[in-house]
Amino acid sequence: MRKIILAAAAVLHLSAIGEAAAQQVVNLWPGAPPGTEHWTHRERVIEGTPVGTVVFDVSTPTLTILLPEPGKATGAAVIIASGGAFVAQAISLEGFSVAERLRERGIAAFVLKYRTIEKNFEGVPPMNMDSVGQYGIADGIQALRVVRSRAAEWGVRPDRVGMIGFSAGAMVTSAALLQADSAARPSFAAMMYGAPFGVMPAIPSRLPPMFMAWAQDDAVALAPILRFHDALRAAGHRPEVHIFSGGGHGFGMKRQGTSSDYWPDAFFHWLEAGGFIPAPQPAGT
Repeated sequence: MRKIILAAAAVLHLSAIGEAAAQQVVNLWPGAPPGTEHWTHRERVIEGTPVGTVVFDVSTPTLTILLPEPGKATGAAVIIASGGAFVAQAISLEGFSVAERLRERGIAAFVLKYRTIEKNFEGVPPMNMDSVGQYGIADGIQALRVVRSRAAEWGVRPDRVGMIGFSAGAMVTSAALLQADSAARPSFAAMMYGAPFGVMPAIPSRLPPMFMAWAQDDAVALAPILRFHDALRAAGHRPEVHIFSGGGHGFGMKRQGTSSDYWPDAFFHWLEAGGFIPAPQPAGT
């Protein structure tokens, strides 16, 4: 049976990984987040869904910091934005499970819990994604500021702070990537089966390194993903692209027996090639 719990206990129930690895949770904004001071909905979490633990009705955005062991730390950091159409977030499948893989490779992981609109309806009706996503996007950009401002405290390099987003989280990531202030952009950005889902933003002529991945049988987001990829190419960019034959939408850290199971390996190789993390040393060296 699904169990609904209040936000105050959310961190304890995100996953066994989250329990073991979470070191600190910080609020993104000093005081009420700008633009939603009037929000009154209370955060809730549902466990045991087909995509693991899901969080709804987020009005207080946070970062959960999961740092690697000091001897493994590479100085790189990744802010993780899970998906859920801006009404929910698959916080275990696309958040804490991803964070654990990053920590294993010496990468500091910051699980972003961004604002979502109140879920007082059944299903996911047609929505203006630019409107409902504006608060999550603001939180993603703020998360970059917070991590860089406290980089020394958390043992990361400000020039190696990247983002990875899944589905709606990829829209958050792409907006941070495309923002007008080039100095505030992530050092690298990975968009997993997601893209700008509303009006296509302007594509700057210079952008940080980009990684994109999706499955050919994605029945949810394939059209906007391809549109975004085409827009990047038309603007002269060459993102790293991995197109899997199967995996569907929202594969996250699922093990499905498809080639999409191995996207983390491709992502780590890409980070190595870009000089953001070192390649693993052979045993005995």
